[in-house]
Amino acid sequence: MSKKPVILITGASQGIGAAIAKAFAREVPGCQLALVARSEKNLTKVARRCVQLGAAVAEVFPCDVSDAASVDTMALAVTKRSGVLDVLINNAGVFSGAPMFELEVADFDRIVATNLRSVFLVSRALVPAMAKRGRGDVFNMSSIAGLVGYPNGAAYCAAKFGVTGLTKVMRMELKDKGVRVIAVHPGATASPSWKGSGVAEERMMPPDDVARAFIDIYRMSRRTVVEEIVLRPQRGDV
Repeated sequence: MSKKPVILITGASQGIGAAIAKAFAREVPGCQLALVARSEKNLTKVARRCVQLGAAVAEVFPCDVSDAASVDTMALAVTKRSGVLDVLINNAGVFSGAPMFELEVADFDRIVATNLRSVFLVSRALVPAMAKRGRGDVFNMSSIAGLVGYPNGAAYCAAKFGVTGLTKVMRMELKDKGVRVIAVHPGATASPSWKGSGVAEERMMPPDDVARAFIDIYRMSRRTVVEEIVLRPQRGDV
């Protein structure tokens, strides 16, 4: 493994994505971070903090990860600057809830595109080079909603169940190529996605705890893969 692994994180401008970026900066000194999201301003703040924490480089790549052309442009820029990735973290996502038969088609499409289509597009653009080299780690952010359906979550559950299934396919296609593929299923986490939910922060997990799971899995021997990990608040009801 490179002494300075290259780690790309989508949805890195806030919440769990920003926490993951900071965790790698702190725990893997000298790493090279490629931070991807739509908000360049927020990404720049996260990048600055990551360098303070120990990253050798934290570069910003504004991108709409649900758009194929935008993803291809981003992937080319990342590869030119940093080469082949060591770690890809498909974390970008969005949530909004509504009863299934009141859900607008445009909202359904937006939620599925941001949470699921993005995983396909970003992985298609960047993972083949990892497989060709014969080494890498891919983390796909699913959710408890990718394991269990719930009312008012038609689009989000459909998208996250899709991420869970897509991850299983990726794992089967890449397991003989040295690339580990992991599905992460967090429950309620104190992040912008849960603002206005009515759930008290003390009932949710801290983003740093979720980020810690990524670090611990990454550090395991290459002889081991954590296929799926479920993280839930201690009370287990959200």
